[in-house]
Amino acid sequence: MAETDDFPLVQFMRDGFDPVDELGRIRGEHPVFPMQMPGDQTVYLVTRWEDVRAVLGDHERFSNDFAGVIGLGSNQEDPGGLGFRDPPEHTRLRRYLTPEFTMRRLRRLEPRIEALVAECLDRMEAKGAEVLPVDLVEEFALPIPSLVVCELLGVPYGERAAFEKISRDRFDLSAGPEASLQAINDAMTYLTDLVARERRDPGDGLLGQLLREHGDELDDRTLASMADGLLTGGHDTSTSMLALGTLWLLRNPEQAAKVREVDGYVVEVVEELLRYMTVVQVAFPRFARDDLELHGVQIKKGEMVLCSLVGANRDRALGDDMDQVRPGRDTAGSHLAFGHGIHRCIGAPLAQMEMRIAFPALLRRFPGLHVAGEVPFRELAIVYGVKELPVAW
Repeated sequence: MAETDDFPLVQFMRDGFDPVDELGRIRGEHPVFPMQMPGDQTVYLVTRWEDVRAVLGDHERFSNDFAGVIGLGSNQEDPGGLGFRDPPEHTRLRRYLTPEFTMRRLRRLEPRIEALVAECLDRMEAKGAEVLPVDLVEEFALPIPSLVVCELLGVPYGERAAFEKISRDRFDLSAGPEASLQAINDAMTYLTDLVARERRDPGDGLLGQLLREHGDELDDRTLASMADGLLTGGHDTSTSMLALGTLWLLRNPEQAAKVREVDGYVVEVVEELLRYMTVVQVAFPRFARDDLELHGVQIKKGEMVLCSLVGANRDRALGDDMDQVRPGRDTAGSHLAFGHGIHRCIGAPLAQMEMRIAFPALLRRFPGLHVAGEVPFRELAIVYGVKELPVAW
């Protein structure tokens, strides 16, 4: 086996849209790849579609309870959220949210998402009248997910600009990790206060709905944490998909023309781009509940398993030419861009709806849209994307 120290970060590396060649080599030669991490800890990287799906779908042998396994002290922050919970607590919390993310419930949001997208395009057009190029990330890909989360949760209109800034700041590491952590604390402070106000006078958003139906079962902190999880899971990921998806479409003008002109075609494009981009590069870490064997490799109780979602979604087990975008592939129910099993992303239908609305609206408003400068990609990112996307029209 190759020296494991050579590839401690390969699961976070990309070459443009594609995972680096080393990840494909590991998938071919060592499907369960042991990596030595700081502190002399062994972490097992799983890269094949079949194995990743098996790990993500097996909560009997693998735990998501990060805090419990790592043994956080009293002065350390529990990461919280559904992604770090096991049944029965995970089951209890998720059952409150699941009804709110059915397509029937989400369709009531569709007109508002269309309006929010149009407002962003109006601002982008106005700014472009003054100066070109403009940054599509800043003007389009970032604000849309933030404003949609505001609409979903029921954040009052007068507070949305401040909340959008909190949303952005938590993912901006340019000012250092302390600033990002402060933004997370600010978000929790704001959301806890919002929950308290909603409890007194429930509105029409998700928080108000949960309080009306389950207010006696959920305390303010738990509800705020659930809301923060939706913010965390639905903001940076959707921003990255909107930016990367637009970049791919602008580099493939015949596909952009079909999205612009053919009603419904965007559905096929979105599903294939989700698989191809797989912006969440690895799933939440799993921990072996007991000593076990995976693909012939022995894993000890408590050791961490990392599932490479991008590696799995480029595996030929899914089909031929998986390093190419082929809209219309029959992989909608099998790709792992949203994970798999009980921890599959609960907001997947909302993210898909955002993209199905945003891409055609952007391309119809600016039929001459084109890339107008260098596009810097993120490096070593858990959520892959671009730092900026200069465009003109």
